[in-house]
Amino acid sequence: MIQREIDPITLSVVQGALETAQREMTTTMMHTARSSVLNIARDYSNALFDAEGQMLIQGQDIPIHLGSLMPATKAIIERFKDDVKPGDVMYHNDPAYKGSHILDCCMYKPVFVDDELMYWTVSKGHVTDIGGPVPSGYNPEATEIYAEGLRIPPIKLWDGGELRTDVRDLLLANVRSSEDWKGDLNAQLGAVQIGERHLVQLVERYGADTVNACFDQLLDRAEEQMREEMMTIPDGTYTGTVPLEDSGHGLGEIDITAHVTIDGDEAHVELESPPQLPYYINSYEANSVSGIYLGFMMFMQLDPPYNEGLYRPITADVGEPGTMTNAQSPAPHVNCTTTPSETITDAVRTALEHAVPDRAVASWGHTSGVNIAGTKPDSGKPYTTMVLASIISGAGASNDDDGWHSRGPLCCFGALSSGDVEIMEHMYPFILHQYALRPDSGGAGHHRGGCGTIWEVEPRDHEMQVIMWGEGRKNETPNALGSYNTLTEPKLGRVEHLHADGDVDEYRENTIIEVSPGERAINYNPGGGGVGDPKTRPVEMVEEDLRNGIVTPLGATEEYGVAVNDDGTIDMEKTATLRASAEGEN
Repeated sequence: MIQREIDPITLSVVQGALETAQREMTTTMMHTARSSVLNIARDYSNALFDAEGQMLIQGQDIPIHLGSLMPATKAIIERFKDDVKPGDVMYHNDPAYKGSHILDCCMYKPVFVDDELMYWTVSKGHVTDIGGPVPSGYNPEATEIYAEGLRIPPIKLWDGGELRTDVRDLLLANVRSSEDWKGDLNAQLGAVQIGERHLVQLVERYGADTVNACFDQLLDRAEEQMREEMMTIPDGTYTGTVPLEDSGHGLGEIDITAHVTIDGDEAHVELESPPQLPYYINSYEANSVSGIYLGFMMFMQLDPPYNEGLYRPITADVGEPGTMTNAQSPAPHVNCTTTPSETITDAVRTALEHAVPDRAVASWGHTSGVNIAGTKPDSGKPYTTMVLASIISGAGASNDDDGWHSRGPLCCFGALSSGDVEIMEHMYPFILHQYALRPDSGGAGHHRGGCGTIWEVEPRDHEMQVIMWGEGRKNETPNALGSYNTLTEPKLGRVEHLHADGDVDEYRENTIIEVSPGERAINYNPGGGGVGDPKTRPVEMVEEDLRNGIVTPLGATEEYGVAVNDDGTIDMEKTATLRASAEGEN
């Protein structure tokens, strides 16, 4: 078919309208969702698709969501085929149908114009609970998916515009946070309806032929941009291997390897991983592909448009069925959107770093956080929430600049929000004693990694469960281009249980503890990786970091070779000696 010529003004207007539709879906979620996971932390993603399931636009949302939305939408289209009519709304979370993990529940609305199915609007959101034995769904003792929570294969939640209340009530009866769930379902419905309205108005104004021709050109433009960037990478096969740390469940440290083959303007990725494990760090296919895409996006750093065209030049083999990166039912998996997806991303990023070292970027801090649950003392109602503020780690440095503070973790790539402390204290019965940047947590380098965070909480008048999940507590965030750390401890995550008598229990594995009133749980998050030799960082930049509390005097001396006097000033003579000594050792 000959593609219709579109003038650049019309193309720009249609692109802007598409971006506006996606942004309004996101704004709708932010202002109407009920749970703090969505209305404060913004752990959701929205996208628009054509009738065949090509993603027309992805927002600047959660990267690990967006990569998996493409195969998931195609799976929904295949599942319902001709059984689609105006007013239908589909819903699902099952990784066997290309979902990411069961906590990410996705809503799909077909968009009809003059009785013709033309588009789909899609909204994915992380729910506060999915049933199962552990509040919030992260069960570190799960050995199969059935011990994690409710699997939802593709279903119709609205049929011809009519809410299937029996199906909705079945879902709500199986979760602890049914009020949050109900509100979040309505927010997602509002989001997909907003996207539908914009697409219909666009077609009514410009006509289907013009709009679809614009969409085709935007897809092609993104593809061309990725292919041009691929051509800057020398042909060859490059390998990156990144360890996934021992979680404390007797499984040992595990390597994930990515072989990235560049052939002209195309790339093929092959993943290697061990057989799937009786532990919740297995990744089903769609989630693994998402991790691969994020590795490319980190390295390429492309400009809009962001749509499925970007990924046309990339093919992926996620490994043999039944391996960790190509898990098969009934493998447990809930932790997969962080661990091992972040490890997959790092393996791809590392492989590309071998291809073009000068463009290397350090990794962002991996997810190391907590969820909380309990019973509200005033109402007697149960509560549970994923504390996304606790996983805000540091961003990795690049070859041009320092990493940003408190922007991670890697899987979310800056899309999460910590929200206001006061709002969280109003919603949940706890006192937040500290939410701060963590000194010396950023990877040392000529360009320093961003700082991670410290999150310290005390329950009010009740026993609070603290559920730990993630990693980054034993292995430091990967650096790049000769960056190295001298101080290890500040770079690692951990959880402390501070008892009323002053005793402290420390945890570096995923487990569940009970915290009483008068006690505190403290989560320490890792920072981002550094780039380049830290002993070459300009002294005045180290001095500025000292003033701002980003590094300590010990960190300045040990990691950057900058001697600090007792009054906080820099001893330039000792600094020169320290750096000359370090240069001699190298």
